[in-house]
Amino acid sequence: MTQHLASPVSLTAVDAPDQPTPTPELEELYRGFEKELLVPLWTEIGDLMPAHPRSRAVPHVWRWSNLLQLADQAGHLVPVGRGGERRAIALANPALDGKPFATPTLWAAIQYLMPGEDAPEHRHTQHAFRFVVEGEGVWTVVGRDPVPMNRGDFLPQAGWNWHAHHNAAEKPMAWIDGLDIPFQYTSESQFFEFGRDTISEQEKTTPERSRSQRLWGHPGLRPVSAPGATPGTPLLNHRWADTDAALSDQLELEAEGSPGVVEPGHAAVRYTNPTTGGDVLPTIRAEMHRVRRGAETAPRREAGSSVFQVFDGSGTVTVGEASWRVERGDLFVVPSWEPLSLRSEAGASDSDSGALDLFRFSDTPIFEALHLDRVAVEGSR
Repeated sequence: MTQHLASPVSLTAVDAPDQPTPTPELEELYRGFEKELLVPLWTEIGDLMPAHPRSRAVPHVWRWSNLLQLADQAGHLVPVGRGGERRAIALANPALDGKPFATPTLWAAIQYLMPGEDAPEHRHTQHAFRFVVEGEGVWTVVGRDPVPMNRGDFLPQAGWNWHAHHNAAEKPMAWIDGLDIPFQYTSESQFFEFGRDTISEQEKTTPERSRSQRLWGHPGLRPVSAPGATPGTPLLNHRWADTDAALSDQLELEAEGSPGVVEPGHAAVRYTNPTTGGDVLPTIRAEMHRVRRGAETAPRREAGSSVFQVFDGSGTVTVGEASWRVERGDLFVVPSWEPLSLRSEAGASDSDSGALDLFRFSDTPIFEALHLDRVAVEGSR
């Protein structure tokens, strides 16, 4: 006997502006729609075509001190071998039904590696990066190239590259991972493959600079031996010393009366792919921001979402109607079209630069590729 399942479509005639008048005939029509799995646009247009983005995600902040404590507990309880693959603990936006998604398109997680541990090799289509807010002594091994990870370093890695991690230090180390897992999950485009269970002793060496850095890490210069564009950056480590100098120079130029900052007291740089000059990854934009003590940024809205981590200093963050005081390591989410403003309260006691430094990553390249990007800044035309 064939079992008829209830239709997932449920329609109700309502007496409301711009809706047809409820009648028995309309109810009969709606039952026909339900049976054939049809949904009329006139009942859904407010949700499907709103006047502006209404994200399913909500603004939220995660405290680094709490994340680090829980990651350390996991380090003593949870193995890092096959099965779990990584001791990575994802941020779950409170409005996304418990899924390990920071926003509908972005994944962010704290990853924790104990002394002497290796995270096994694998690859996936998801584009990824690592950002180090504190610590040293771990090397990520990408395509058998050991790449050092130190405080302030940004390490992008395009999808489908073999990679593993090795902690050569005597202390645990934590960092944040960012990936486009939710985007690929929703678009049903992801692939994953296991690699070797162990990396070689040669890959456990600890060079000061990787082969990638030696080839590509020279500002304004590219090797003639590698012509053409690559979809993801071949430079696997952007060092903090270079980023710090670029931000400092912008604020110094502002003090001298020259252009260079985004707005008064607000310096920013974007990590780029040296083969194209564009974003480091096809689906992820990454930036570092520095806000001088006492400066406040103008409220800014963008189509698409962002995740921020405070690298140094302290300040007040306002996202939509939510406001928090943040300090080193704290992470927060900016959903699509929610206004963001930052106020720096940093000083010499809590910041090496004396300013509020923030790392940011977003899904902007996806929106730009689809011509869906839009920005609005309060006070500008």
